[in-house]
Amino acid sequence: MSSDEFSRAEIKYHDFSTADMRSRDTESSEETIGRVLSAYDIGRKLRQLRLRKKIALVDLGRHTGLSASMLSQLENGKLVPTLATLARISMVFDVGLEHFFGNRRGQKTFALVRAAERLRFPERADAPKPAYFFECLAFAAQSKGLQAYVAEFPPRRAADVQEHFHEGAELIFVLEGSLAIRFEGEDHILQQGDSVYFDSSEPHSYRGVAEAPARAIVVTTPPRL
Repeated sequence: MSSDEFSRAEIKYHDFSTADMRSRDTESSEETIGRVLSAYDIGRKLRQLRLRKKIALVDLGRHTGLSASMLSQLENGKLVPTLATLARISMVFDVGLEHFFGNRRGQKTFALVRAAERLRFPERADAPKPAYFFECLAFAAQSKGLQAYVAEFPPRRAADVQEHFHEGAELIFVLEGSLAIRFEGEDHILQQGDSVYFDSSEPHSYRGVAEAPARAIVVTTPPRL
């Protein structure tokens, strides 16, 4: 992304140190926005989310359509994201915008997500043939005790699927189709209505094994810092 695109897409932070002799009465609207938003420490929260998910800047860029350079500047507090940019990042990380702006302690959580609001992501942004695609079911909720997705698993050969692992536990409920889950070197075939719970810190993988893609609800416990 060019420098001109940067300036159109994002609002630059300005230095508001005590050495700055300009008064608040004469600061520009961009300076005012930068000063107000800097109090929310958005860059630090973004970096924490990315490290918690163990996603590189380049990979996050593929998911969001933003350059790694821009994301780095966001994390370092050199740019303030627009709401559109922050909303896209929030959906990738399955958090609500209030994660960056609010303090929900003492508040009851009720986060409604309409079907049309969800975005569909591949397993990995750079995967030529993703083993699955997923949509976040509760991206609007903050401080979740679990993460839930609806996932689609196209038919794949075992050799085309890469095992992975992450902290916590995982629950899968098959909505339709046939789904193979590989765990500890053994394939387990799940049909419509079947479910499985397992320790996701162990290597595992999934793949559709019928002509039509399998669909399932996937629930995981969120990783901790």
